[in-house]
Amino acid sequence: MTVRAILIAGPTASGKTELALRLAERFGGEVVNADSMQVYAGLRLITARPNDGETARAPHHLFGHVDPADGYSVAHWLADAERSMRAIAGRGGLPILAGGTGLYFNGLLKGLNAVPPVDPGIRAELRERAAAGDDGLFLELEAADPQTASKLRPGDTQRVARALEVVRSTGRPLSWWQAQPTSRPLLSGGDYAGVVLEPERAVLRERIAARFRAMVAQGALEEAADFMARGLPAVRPAMRAIGMGELSAHLRGEISLEAAMALAITATQQYAKRQSTWFRNQFGVEWLRADRLESAVQCVGAKVDGGNSV
Repeated sequence: MTVRAILIAGPTASGKTELALRLAERFGGEVVNADSMQVYAGLRLITARPNDGETARAPHHLFGHVDPADGYSVAHWLADAERSMRAIAGRGGLPILAGGTGLYFNGLLKGLNAVPPVDPGIRAELRERAAAGDDGLFLELEAADPQTASKLRPGDTQRVARALEVVRSTGRPLSWWQAQPTSRPLLSGGDYAGVVLEPERAVLRERIAARFRAMVAQGALEEAADFMARGLPAVRPAMRAIGMGELSAHLRGEISLEAAMALAITATQQYAKRQSTWFRNQFGVEWLRADRLESAVQCVGAKVDGGNSV
């Protein structure tokens, strides 16, 4: 079966960008972003988007194309990704989807539940309460949707708010919607080559620290200042980009730059650990695993060559 796309997943700083570029150069591919923070404009450094030298090596899509003031969901990304994949294939290229957002890959391979749009006013109210750490949200969810509440922690205010906004907007609990038939997956079976990059933990921690220090040296502090000047509500997803809050705290005079950097590096390392756990538990044997860039290039290359020879 012909391989229609390459999928590259892994924790932050694992080397996904370089792997995508090497495979794009080898197979005439184009890179499609699969990271939920790299879609937002204005945070190129803080979200570690590919730099100018990298984007010059292959065409790139869905990077920085969303205004941070706008909402952007998995459904939005799937629609954009499908358009990008069709356009790339129409040019005779190979789509290479790379990123660290597991829900994007899940939607790509499994489809989405038919949860309808929620009321913007309800969403804004609940997200503001979540940002303020309102403990009452979980009690409300327990009463409205006990099945979903049983799967969440009271302190996970973002997911609690999401579940509440669904039931209040639609009159049906999130658990009901999740039980409905899903939309069709965009890829399935053997028509893709998927790889998870899994560097050794100590190596990844060092990469994360070095990368964040380089971000600051390249102007991440100025980028955070420009972003702060927009005055976006704290509940907007882009405001939760790791590094944004820490550098903003420094710019407000609350902590030193050294403390902000240390906090951001620790937060990124913790996030990478959660990502690794998620990919380990959610992605099955159909995904290749590699701890080094060269082995990933060889494994994926062999699968693409083998699949396209049938």
